[in-house]
Amino acid sequence: MHFFLDKIARLNCKWNKTPLTQDDFYRLCRRHKVAVVEIPLRVSGFYYCLLGKHYIAVNSRLRQEKKLFVMFHEFAHFLMHAPDDGVTANFHGVGKKTRKENEADTFAICALIPRTKIESSRIQDLTETDGFSLELVNQRLELFHRCGF
Repeated sequence: MHFFLDKIARLNCKWNKTPLTQDDFYRLCRRHKVAVVEIPLRVSGFYYCLLGKHYIAVNSRLRQEKKLFVMFHEFAHFLMHAPDDGVTANFHGVGKKTRKENEADTFAICALIPRTKIESSRIQDLTETDGFSLELVNQRLELFHRCGF
């Protein structure tokens, strides 16, 4: 967990302090030279590395909350699971939940609903006013209670 938090701290993007936006996602991708493509897909999204270049593909048909979650989820794969060379791909929501998938989910959840928001908001406000799904809010609460962030 310490390695995870150290890598995120080096991003200098206010992760888990203020809600990150689509603009923040694209800014991070530009800074780290990750190409992003939004196209209709049969999956929510995926991260892949080909010949040392990094790419994130996102399903353009997703509703905004889900799309933003997938974007940050896939960026987390780049940040924490990027290979040194060769070809690899990580597909969002495909296969069983591994440690890597849980880490990517944690990054995305805290990017969208930071600790400050979870400490100062009611569940009803997060779902009705901010538009988060009850499932996402419950996942964030569980993460806060289990890990303290």
